[in-house]
Amino acid sequence: MATRRQNGPPARRWLSSVAVALAVLSAAPAGAAWRDTVVLPPFICRAEFPLAEQAWIKDELTRLWSDVRGTLALEPPRRTIDIYLFGDVTTYRRYLETVMPGVPYRRALFVDAGRGGRVFAYLNRELAVDLRHEVTHALLHADLHNLPLWLDEGLAEYFEASQPRRTWRHAHLPGIDENLRQGLVPRLAALEQLQALREMGPDEYRDAWGWVHFLLHGPEPVHAELRHYLDNLRAGRTAPPLSARLESRLPDVEARFATYFRQWGERP
Repeated sequence: MATRRQNGPPARRWLSSVAVALAVLSAAPAGAAWRDTVVLPPFICRAEFPLAEQAWIKDELTRLWSDVRGTLALEPPRRTIDIYLFGDVTTYRRYLETVMPGVPYRRALFVDAGRGGRVFAYLNRELAVDLRHEVTHALLHADLHNLPLWLDEGLAEYFEASQPRRTWRHAHLPGIDENLRQGLVPRLAALEQLQALREMGPDEYRDAWGWVHFLLHGPEPVHAELRHYLDNLRAGRTAPPLSARLESRLPDVEARFATYFRQWGERP
């Protein structure tokens, strides 16, 4: 998990195993010396270090919830999202090995327990990115039923970037542009077939991010379909795949995707 995606497999994962969730959610993590606790609805953040020394964490969490909620019209979580921040990698790894033995090591982790969950991370140079990514997962799972893997990861990729880099200067943009120059348009229908995180490599994360970017910033009919799709998921209704919905409304949606990113690359 120490490497970034462009250098290897995805760095972060979330877990939905019922056994793991019950073990982790039954009580606050033991063995950690929580020196500080801050309530930032919908979050409770506990840390092994004084949060006042890392004031940016509270600012990031508050900003992220505002951004995700405003962009996707999410409902506030019914349960608190618990965030546990370890002081260093040693105590973090020791905790994971004790509570989740056999789970591959990740630099940060979201554990899904349905309508709530916990995020685990430790203080390091990438903590801001880790928090934005994993907390986005937590917010999505607190409001949406049966969120497809590609959309779950694509949205987490989108929101993990800082606000200034989220739309204009994201690290995935060059890869999208290069593929389009070669006439390669990522197929949304192919992303929708992905069922397990092991099927998602750097290319899949990049393409999922690309479709999310297009859905959020592209033509209004595309954005409207995303809103309707999320409404279906929120209500627990069976929703046709988003690719089919888009093709029905815009038969040339993949050409629109390509045009959108070509024009986006020409912006100052």
